[in-house]
Amino acid sequence: MKKRLKIDKEIIDTCFGELSDVLKRTLASEKDNIEKSVSLFLRALKNNKKLLICGNGGSAAQSQHFAAELVGRFKMNRKGIPAIALTTDTAIITALGNDFGFDSIFAKQLETLGKDGDVLCCLSTSGTSDNLIRASLKAKEKNIPTVSLLGKDGGKMKEISAISILVPSQDTARIQEVHLLIIHVICQMIEKELFPREEKSF
Repeated sequence: MKKRLKIDKEIIDTCFGELSDVLKRTLASEKDNIEKSVSLFLRALKNNKKLLICGNGGSAAQSQHFAAELVGRFKMNRKGIPAIALTTDTAIITALGNDFGFDSIFAKQLETLGKDGDVLCCLSTSGTSDNLIRASLKAKEKNIPTVSLLGKDGGKMKEISAISILVPSQDTARIQEVHLLIIHVICQMIEKELFPREEKSF
């Protein structure tokens, strides 16, 4: 008879409990900043501008998720919303990384693709990534405001972003989980404002 594996079931309760706590604290501290970020995004989109989104690692995947929900659909069948994840083109990223250094992979794309009136959205659990800091500084040069979804103490990104949404946690996993909810909230609010008469798809 095979010996039954011992699984630490307390991890389940701990993780769910931690996330519930962080969600409540984020709502209490960041609701206004979420609303402000949506207003900034909507102003750009209503002026036929676009959102440029970037992050590293898990935040790179969430950047692509964010762009996909906007270009495709979130809860409505409607026209696409212009958004580009700067984390997707491996040829561009590896070329820029090889020729200019990893710290330049987003700033160089922003230099080319970013236009006055666009909005940059950076996702970072620490707020200390040099490539995101450089991208935000490049955006400022081009009159492109930065909205940052951050965690921990927000790092330098908190200081240089037009709007910072800070998840009050030191745990990378919990921060990313709350970032995903914030992304979904933002998508739903944008859809409702831009397409008030569209029929929900599901």
